[in-house]
Amino acid sequence: MPCWFNNFAVAQFQLDIEEAPFHYTETKAENRVTRLMERLESRELKLEYSPQQGYLQSLLKELDIPESSQTLVFSKTSMQVRYISRHNPRAIYFNDDTYVGWVNGSSLAEISTTDPKLGAAFYTVDMMPWRAKIQRADYDCLACHSTSMTQGVPGHTIRSVLTTFDGSIDSQKQSFITSDASPFSQRWGGWYVTGRHGDMKHMGNAYLKAGMLDTSANGNWTHVRDEFDTQNYLSPYSDIVALMVLEHQTQMHNEMTRADFVVRQMLHQQGSAPTDAEEWKVQLASVAKRVVDRMLFCDEAPLTSEVKGSVVFADHFTRRGPSDSSGRSLRDFDLQTRMFRYPLSYLIYSDAFDSLQDCLKQEVCRQLEAVLTGKNQSEEYAHLDATCRADIVQILRETKPDVIRAR
Repeated sequence: MPCWFNNFAVAQFQLDIEEAPFHYTETKAENRVTRLMERLESRELKLEYSPQQGYLQSLLKELDIPESSQTLVFSKTSMQVRYISRHNPRAIYFNDDTYVGWVNGSSLAEISTTDPKLGAAFYTVDMMPWRAKIQRADYDCLACHSTSMTQGVPGHTIRSVLTTFDGSIDSQKQSFITSDASPFSQRWGGWYVTGRHGDMKHMGNAYLKAGMLDTSANGNWTHVRDEFDTQNYLSPYSDIVALMVLEHQTQMHNEMTRADFVVRQMLHQQGSAPTDAEEWKVQLASVAKRVVDRMLFCDEAPLTSEVKGSVVFADHFTRRGPSDSSGRSLRDFDLQTRMFRYPLSYLIYSDAFDSLQDCLKQEVCRQLEAVLTGKNQSEEYAHLDATCRADIVQILRETKPDVIRAR
């Protein structure tokens, strides 16, 4: 095995997405957005236009994205920086695999989605009333969305930054890539945040005053109507639970994409996998473990106060996934001490997971089974007590039986 792979687990490991076996910009995309494009091109579907939001509501409906998923970001961290400010934030809507970015007053909307071959794929939508044209936008997006911020693969990220009043980033100040592992105190700089979170502090709803982030009154907001005119937005909320889900989801997708790309490159360089080679097994196990650890929320930052967000978003989110015969789901929220009651990522049901290289998916399932059935009692899985592991096993056996082998 070439020596480059021995350091794959560190951030410095690089993948050239334009070289074999990836050929990112030359590869035909096949995903939720391309299926919508095909329906538009065949005239099977026509998006509905409104003067207030353009094609936004129609797009969300056809992409199966709930309006309740709305989060609002006022930092100038998008290709549409000239439109974005505290008084005109960018709205992000999402489901399990697709994201729509909309800015009030702009003639362009942004869509990104997960793709089995590409990782993340990016599109723009012309919001003018005489046409709803969707086209791929790799070059405009990859400058930020295929960097160390996305684990070096085409992906998504949630940034927490320090801004001035108008949303401009102070590049001299520290910024953060946020996930479920991030301390609460480092989250959501440059974002609006609505919902209850007790005594926990965050960076949202605030901007720099005299060089310092003013967090004197930025917590436990119930709406953002007092900050700007919300009339053209689909809701006056930037839901805290939606933000928490978004942070986990983006990094979980990036982790799966990175693992899949690494294994694809391994297979490409070797021609085929020597399944009986000990070195191959060790390396594959190491790639898979990063996916397993993130799926099991191994580094999740504990909640020290109860979090309460939109009941509507929580209901929409929970109903999207399967439940077992006892009504339990991997989408059930806890929000007392951690995000989910059963800490195994709901993205185990995603096309991204199902599309992993076969050898990688088998190894991830093998490791998950070892942890959840109690064979692996390593310290990093101590947050999963015996009851929790047994509950997750039962949920999986009824809703995703290919992960846990029948006994």
